[in-house]
Amino acid sequence: MEVESGDPLEEVASLIVRSSCNVALTGAGVSTASGIPDFRGPQGLWRMVDPEKFEISYFHDHPDEVWDLFVEFFLSTFNAKPNPAHYALAELEKLGKLCAVITQNVDMLHQAAGTRNVVELHGSLKDVICLQCGYRYPLSEALRQRTRGAPRCPKCGGVLKPDVVFFGEPLPRDALREAMMLAEMADVFIAAGTSLAVYPANQLPLIAKKRGAKLVVINAEETYYDFAADYVFRGKVEEVLPALVEKVKGMLF
Repeated sequence: MEVESGDPLEEVASLIVRSSCNVALTGAGVSTASGIPDFRGPQGLWRMVDPEKFEISYFHDHPDEVWDLFVEFFLSTFNAKPNPAHYALAELEKLGKLCAVITQNVDMLHQAAGTRNVVELHGSLKDVICLQCGYRYPLSEALRQRTRGAPRCPKCGGVLKPDVVFFGEPLPRDALREAMMLAEMADVFIAAGTSLAVYPANQLPLIAKKRGAKLVVINAEETYYDFAADYVFRGKVEEVLPALVEKVKGMLF
């Protein structure tokens, strides 16, 4: 991606440099370059599997089926590596110009890229949790012991569930509270790789905007809140974010 002098990207870089708190919200589009399909795109997961099967009520009724689908469609995430978008945000944090990444992703690639302050709105693939006794257990261990269907809790024998937010489940209270606080603190709020279609995460940019932040949207497709953005960059996040960080570095050094 070529960025010419006078491009709005330079204006955003200048805002970031002058701001005391910049916050990024990331969605599935940040991880597609790592080989992880998004959910709603032309090749998205929900075109291959019925999203209703990832309703929490369906999981309770059919845990074996859902676990088989989960392993088939999500297990490849374990082999994914961070891409330039993840590394760009990690570098922005190291430069002291990113307060936090709020992510809708469960792949833990922000942490793998080196970002320290990550708020996971939809949980992560790190653990499983027992629906009967609440015991938390590493997902990797549960997968090793699993033969087929739903793995069972080593403490009580209850059904283990991936510690990710299913449809119909509330977001983790502490994560949502921290995300809302960050949105209120932000001087610049960057929504990257997300269609801003999922509630309540899609309210965070509006909270930031209402509190006076500049809203920057970076996404390959139109989003639900392009109309509210101060800057919209239609492109691949793995190209736009590194270009933006290079601009920031050029202004800092």
